[in-house]
Amino acid sequence: MGKRADILLRFGERVRALRKEQGYSQEGFASACGLDRTYMGGIERGERNLALRNIELIADTLGISLAELMQEL
Repeated sequence: MGKRADILLRFGERVRALRKEQGYSQEGFASACGLDRTYMGGIERGERNLALRNIELIADTLGISLAELMQEL
């Protein structure tokens, strides 16, 4: 079994997948979260170690719980 991807990369991939499922562009989603588009891009690429407040903003914008957001990580 290969080494699991870094948690930041897995989280970013999860956010990207959920964002796309809901039909958001990256720019539109970042705006809805109240975050900068370049910051959101960094999250989705696994480059940002984001604060819990921002994780909560993402979950709230997606209309899901923190537990649902963290599923499959």
